[in-house]
Parts: sequence; structure tokens; C-alpha cells
Amino acid sequence: MRVTSDGHPLHPKGSRARVLLCSVFGPYAQDDEYGSRSVNPMELYQNQVTRMQGPFSLRMFHRSWGMMLIQANIEAPCTLLDFPDLERFRAELREHEYDVVGIGAIVPNVGKVAKMCAVIRELQPRATIVVGGHVANHQRIHELVDADHVVRGEGVQWFRRFLGEDPTLPVRHPLIQSGFGTRILGVYGSDEVADTAATVIPSVGCPLGCDFCATSAMFGGKGKSFDFYSSGDELYDLMARLEEEMGVSSFFVMDENFLLHRKRAMRLLELMKENGKAWSFMVFSSANALRLYTMEDLVALGISWVWMGLEGDGAAYRKLHNADTRALVREMQSNGIRVLGSSIVGLREHTPENIDTAIDYAVSHDTDFHQFMLYTPVPGTPLWRKHEEEGTLLDESECPTADVHGQTRFNYRHPHIKDGQEGEMLVRAFRRDFDVNGPSIVRMLGTLLKGYLRHRDNPDPRVRARFWWETRDLRRTYAGIIWASERWFRSDPAVRAKVRAVRDDLRTAFGWRSAVWGAVVGPVILTALWLEQRRLDRGWTYEPATFYESNKPLADAGRSRGRVPALARWVEPSVVSEDEARTA
Repeated sequence: MRVTSDGHPLHPKGSRARVLLCSVFGPYAQDDEYGSRSVNPMELYQNQVTRMQGPFSLRMFHRSWGMMLIQANIEAPCTLLDFPDLERFRAELREHEYDVVGIGAIVPNVGKVAKMCAVIRELQPRATIVVGGHVANHQRIHELVDADHVVRGEGVQWFRRFLGEDPTLPVRHPLIQSGFGTRILGVYGSDEVADTAATVIPSVGCPLGCDFCATSAMFGGKGKSFDFYSSGDELYDLMARLEEEMGVSSFFVMDENFLLHRKRAMRLLELMKENGKAWSFMVFSSANALRLYTMEDLVALGISWVWMGLEGDGAAYRKLHNADTRALVREMQSNGIRVLGSSIVGLREHTPENIDTAIDYAVSHDTDFHQFMLYTPVPGTPLWRKHEEEGTLLDESECPTADVHGQTRFNYRHPHIKDGQEGEMLVRAFRRDFDVNGPSIVRMLGTLLKGYLRHRDNPDPRVRARFWWETRDLRRTYAGIIWASERWFRSDPAVRAKVRAVRDDLRTAFGWRSAVWGAVVGPVILTALWLEQRRLDRGWTYEPATFYESNKPLADAGRSRGRVPALARWVEPSVVSEDEARTA
């Protein structure tokens, strides 16, 4: 293998190398020999947010965005195979020859990565194997998988350099639908892109660097991040073209702390006002980053959904310093901003005696959604290194890597919580949140209604237009959801009272029409709910579809035989053209 002057590996074929990028194989929502776990499905919400909400749980899948980004930013012919089963992966290697095969995964799936490497060696022994993603931070990755290269951190520049391409070129952004296969209440939602959102990835990494954060550790740790779009002008230009290409007005911003960059966000707002854009944004943010803005700023910017770390009562994280998170949540919800709170079970100070107090504190926020995770030292994080130094980590025989995902058990010896108590405590947290606050879909509708009632006469026409679009289904479909929910919880007075409060707000906003539509649509939804509960009781599982896509060089070259992948699409950067970048 050739190397560059600074020691970076260089493929001998350069941009002529044929590349296959692949996610780990399914099925996922089952217990198997390769590391899949039924409690750790390929569903973000069902996995760790709405896990105990039964037929009310929000079910959806997300594509492998990192590999989509790499595919869009290399000149070499590249195929992306996303969510195959093992036989589909084998078939691809039998039907088409590749020079490079890249696999992306998280740490619990290291067993699947090892199996895929073995299959590649069997069917295409001359191919170079590259492994990346969070799994690259596993301390024994080189022992566990037969890979030629393990890539830690940002993959676009690594692949460009590996293929002899210019790593300094501006980043093309793939056209990414934020989620697909959405299912709730036993009903599939629309997979039309315009009905969902486009994913935008401004940067990777997080400057705050909490000790348990695997994402921060993956991209260099505290204070480190890599910006793809560092200015408000670049972001605006990208979003305007995504709007044109995809027909969207909502954006899921995949940035660990988007609002921390206030100058960029306020410049984006300035351009949105100048051009009359009524966009909405779903963002991740720390409490202290939110406090950099007035509520008027957040509403004008179009912040409609915030994923915010709450961690735990008294948690010693700088992002929460002096923050009254309950008051902040209430203020955001009163302005129509839905909140997904994130809390940790099993902090060092947690004990069997005080865990209920910690859970009650989290539940008291009454966020629209609530993520609960076990305090887990993931390989590569400062928390993992601390436990390694203290000698408290469990070895593979005591806790298999496949179980290190934060939803079952600790992978270390906790000072106070013993004998597997943590799994029950986590389930207790999910159950209490559901029992006290009701289903997330009802909470979310309540927040939407508060925002609509508060801002339907907002002097800014962009804000009025956004709230009208976000609540367009409230008087009909959502009225039916409230009708069905009220009857589903007929024997639970506390939750039923919460549902009725939302019903009353619906009638305040839309009058008798919401009652009529509720009575028409509600029985259909109630039937779907009962049918979904029966499926779940029988052990029904949910798996993503397989995606098979090529970049333009491969599409131009054509395929002599076998399956023909769909053409992947992206937005070209406009600030500097590729020719200008090459000659700069």
C-alpha cells in the first residue's frame, strides 16, 4: 500500500478504485450470534425514547448519513448498500468487483463487522477493507476485525486523501430525508419528503465534550469539532437549494450543539427574514446555548423541536450550569417548541434509595419526549478511560460488547447499584414518564396547539405561515388521535385528564369542526391502536428497507450485469467551484 508524504495511506488506483460502502447487516431487532439485540433495534425512538409507550411509540428509521456524506464527496465510482441482510451483502460481492469495501458501525455491532470482514476476505480477497464510525473507537478493534484500515473521526477527508483526491474541496451535501418508514398508532405515516424534513449536517463533533459522549470522543474530544458549513450564508444557501430540490420547509439539523454558534444562527435568521423563509428547524442544544437567545429569536428562527440534555438533578455538566431546565422547558412549550429531554440513569451518585427521586425529577419536566439512558462508559470516551484507570470495567465474559448500548446493563461496577438492578431502574423511568405524562404524541399535539394559539396572530408573516403549516393536520387527523386516546385511557383518570385538556385546546382553536372530525377519524385510529397492540403482544418486530445507490461516476460507467443501483443525489457547493478550488 502506497502512502502520502505525511504517512496517509493511498490506494494505488486512486479515483479509479471502485468503492462499496455498507452498513452492518440485519435483521436488527432480535437476539443473535453477531450482536443484534431485540432491546437495541435500528430505531432511535423505540430504542431509547418511546420504548415503553406500546402502540403509541414513535417508530421510524434513519439512513446511514455519514456514509451518504462520504459517497457524495468522492470522485471514485461508489455504491452504498444500506441495511442489507447478510445474503444481500454476499450477493453484492459475488455480482460486482470492488477495490475498496467500507463498513460503518457502532460499538455494539463489532461482531457483525467482524463477520462482514470475513465474508469480504472469502469473496473478494484483493479488496481493501476500511472500517469506520463509532466502532473504530473500540480499544481492541484491530484484534476483533480483519480490516486494512480503521478510520477514527471525520471520513470525507480521509477517503479523499486515500483516493488521491483534494481533501480541501468544499463539501457536497447529500439529499437526505430525515426519517423513513414512520409508524405510530398502528398507522404508517407519509414517506413523501415534503411531509417530513431534510437532514442538514453543518458539522461533526461537539465543543462541550461531556465525558460520556461517544460522538464528541469520535471527533477529537472536548473543544474539537469539524465544520462543513461554518457561516450563516453557507447554511442559508444550502437550505435554499435543499428546499428547491426536495420540496421541504423543515430541516433536521444534525449538529451536536447547533445554537452554540450564535453568530452563524443569527446570520441565518437575517437571511431568512430578507427572503421570507418560513422554515422550521429540529435541533440539538444545551440549556446554556438556548439561553444565548431570546424566545423571540428562537421563534423567529423557526426552532420547532429541541433535543436537550437534562442529565439528572445536580448533574455536574457545564452545559447545565445555573440552568432552571424545568422553567426553560415550560417557556419553550408555551411558544410551540417541542422538547425532547434526555436524562441519565445510574450516575455515580445514584443509589437504590435515591433513584426514584432522580426519576421523578426527570419526569417533572413533562417534556414532549424523554430519552433515558444508562450512564455508560463507551470505548474512546473520557468516562471509559476513567473506569479503565480505576479498574472497574467488566471484561467481555462479564459483559459482551453487544450489550454496551445503554439500554440493558452497566459494563462496569457501579459503586451503589448492583446485581443488574440498573435494567429495571431504566424501565421504571420509561414507565413512570408514560404513566405520569401520557403518550408523547398527545404531549406534542398539546405543545403545537399552545404555539398556534400564541402565534397565529404574530406580526411576522413568516411565523404565522410556519405555525399554520405545522398545525395543518390538527383539526382533522390529530383531532381523531385525541378522540381515540381519550377512549384508550378511559380507565386511567390522570392521563385521560391530560388528553381532555388537549381536546379542549383543540376546540378553542378550531371550534366544532375539531369535534366532528374527531368523531369521524377517531374510531378508525382506535381500531388501528388495538390491532397494533395485538401485533406487539405477539412479538412483532420492525425492520428497515434496504437501499442501494451509486454516485454519478458509477452511474455514468454503467453496470455490465447484476443489480443496477439508484442514483444518489446531492447539492453542489456554490461558494467556490470545484475547478476554482483545485487551482487555488
